[in-house]
Amino acid sequence: MTVTMGRRELLTALGGAAAAWPLAARAQQAAMPVVGFLYFGWPDANIVAAFHKGLNETGYFEGRNLAIEFRSGQNNTARLSELAIDLVRRQVAAIAAPSGTAALAARAATKTIPIVFNTAGDPVQMGLVASLNRPGGNATGVADMGMEVAAKRFGILHELLPKAARFAVLVNPNSRNAKSEITEAQAAGLAIGRQIDILTAGTDREIDMAFASLVQKHTDALLVGPHSFFRNRRAQLLTLAARHAVPTIFPFRDFTEAGGLMSYGSTFDEYHQAGIYIGRILKGAKPADLPVMQASKFEFIINLQTARALGIDVPPTLLATADEVIE
Repeated sequence: MTVTMGRRELLTALGGAAAAWPLAARAQQAAMPVVGFLYFGWPDANIVAAFHKGLNETGYFEGRNLAIEFRSGQNNTARLSELAIDLVRRQVAAIAAPSGTAALAARAATKTIPIVFNTAGDPVQMGLVASLNRPGGNATGVADMGMEVAAKRFGILHELLPKAARFAVLVNPNSRNAKSEITEAQAAGLAIGRQIDILTAGTDREIDMAFASLVQKHTDALLVGPHSFFRNRRAQLLTLAARHAVPTIFPFRDFTEAGGLMSYGSTFDEYHQAGIYIGRILKGAKPADLPVMQASKFEFIINLQTARALGIDVPPTLLATADEVIE
């Protein structure tokens, strides 16, 4: 079962651990390489654990031979840019930027300090790298292709609800990839012959408003976009989807494990891979020579208990294609 630490609990734990170090340990830390971890929202415990796992596999352990400076943009792009500049001033050895927005903030702040990113968008189109095979600059990382599979997600919704006429997609307007997400969604709607309503939300209140709009328009089903802001709002999104009985497909499996109806997304642990790349860079590898890793395998998970609660009979053909069925 996935266990998610609350934002305040996580930041308190991280800060408290640093404050508890004795002076001797802090003196030792000064000789360690320091990595900045720049996150748009609040990284949950699973993301941090996966990042640590990748670092450990390359021989780096936080507090032993590596220090990590965690920075949260608190879903504020302007704050994220300020934090990126601060990490550059601190002359960190590398910056982990596990979202497209964080990566762009880091890239704007430095053209020399290595950056390892995770993004659901195309890093070439975003200007992060020159090409996937040879990034060519100070940035490389992982592209999980989260946006490019929108058509597949809408296809799953259509198969689940063949009589549904109106679908919607929830997009974070603050994301650099928002326009691409909307274009992908509209193209997917044309492919299945259904109307796609575009809903945007970049705050808690706007998420509430988006669901109110769904109810008002009698929208049949919802697709939640692959953005870190939405991942940080898992509890809110799941609660609203259940309260308003909106069949919803998510890009992350932990949503389905926590009670969401369905998810379709990459099985690739991009945060683990980011930790490996950071470790390799600390050992001397150059980002320009490390190809951008891409997700190649995706999984479809459906929660039958939630389907029953929504009064949905899942077609046997759809169940047969699921990689995992939660009873």
